[in-house]
Amino acid sequence: MVSSRKKVLAIVLAGGEGKRLMPLTADRAKPAVPFAGIYRLIDFALSNVINSGYLKVVVLTQYKSHSLDKHVTQTWRMSSMLGNYVAPVPAQQRVGKNWYLGSADAIYQSLNLIRDEKPDIVVVVGADHVYRMDFHQMVKAHTASGAACTVAAIRQPIELADQFGVIDVHPDDPTKIRDFLEKPTDPVGLPDSPGEVLASMGNYVFDADALVEAVTRDATEIGSKHDMGGDIVPSFVRRQQAGVYDYKDNDVAGSTDRDRGYWRDVGTLGSYYAAHMDVVSPLPVFNLYNFDWPVYTSYGPQPPAKVVQGAAGSTATVDEAVLSPGAVVVGGHVHRSVLSPGVFVQDGAEVSGAVLMNGVRVGPGAVVRNAILDKNVVVPPGAEIGVDLDADRARGFVVEDGLTILGKDQVFPG
Repeated sequence: MVSSRKKVLAIVLAGGEGKRLMPLTADRAKPAVPFAGIYRLIDFALSNVINSGYLKVVVLTQYKSHSLDKHVTQTWRMSSMLGNYVAPVPAQQRVGKNWYLGSADAIYQSLNLIRDEKPDIVVVVGADHVYRMDFHQMVKAHTASGAACTVAAIRQPIELADQFGVIDVHPDDPTKIRDFLEKPTDPVGLPDSPGEVLASMGNYVFDADALVEAVTRDATEIGSKHDMGGDIVPSFVRRQQAGVYDYKDNDVAGSTDRDRGYWRDVGTLGSYYAAHMDVVSPLPVFNLYNFDWPVYTSYGPQPPAKVVQGAAGSTATVDEAVLSPGAVVVGGHVHRSVLSPGVFVQDGAEVSGAVLMNGVRVGPGAVVRNAILDKNVVVPPGAEIGVDLDADRARGFVVEDGLTILGKDQVFPG
């Protein structure tokens, strides 16, 4: 008996350089940037794919990919007995001497992966957004629609349209794409909601043969930027073969009215920080504690988090905070902050509105406010970060959107 179940291959595009997240991406690819203490950004995309039931996954990497490759290889191990895998695939120059010229070119240069797996459907997702999504529901909608390409889209206020790639739907059939507009200044609202537009999420479902044909043709197009959103999707739109999947229709197990439909593009330092504040709020708009749709990761052999009084009996206080395994607060004060594994906050220190990555040490009496400190930063006793932004700039720290950011291993000047 021949199975009617579609064979699906998932491709995660993880080659992003993430220039707008500097200095957090000075030593790592954007999808490898830590998030919410124990995770990497790529864990959200991979968890969504795996929870959707798609267990054959390739991760296309390129820019400063060592920590990303290491994380994927050590964390995302599947059953080889069942033929399942999550495999990082670096740029290999299989079809020429160029590295990936864009997201579409990354797939074109990796067509051997599709030919080897012979899937019916290819799910293509980005690796640097924070959200939950059941791709199986999107694949079902794609198959039922008869479209060769389906784009996942999220509703956004019409006044924000100039910040996104916007999908213009057919008035008579809101599941079909009439036009794809890049950051339009005069958008038309949705037929059922004139105050909203559909913004592309950077997630796609393709009939495998149609995707292969599209990226192969695009590779020969003069003037193409070889981009999935900018070139491949418009080519399907022109042939009237593109459909749209409205993210509001996606019902993830365990989601609540408050966090259903949450999606953040953490492409800037400001949005990256804001996503952390979403996590630490008393009623989080993104709930990490949904055990029906878990976010998988690995953080190593860390001991439990610990909060104790200081040497002189001073009381430690912690409120609206995420404390990762291995984090220790000794007589310090932590508010509205994320402490990653191995963070040590010492007696009398004040940490407020901060994201502290692995191994950060905050000395006695130090103050850290509205800041992002990358791995292994040491804040000397009594020092201040985020209190005087002009002083922070003078020290050589990055100051952006009212935040002070220190890069990995950055030394606090004496």
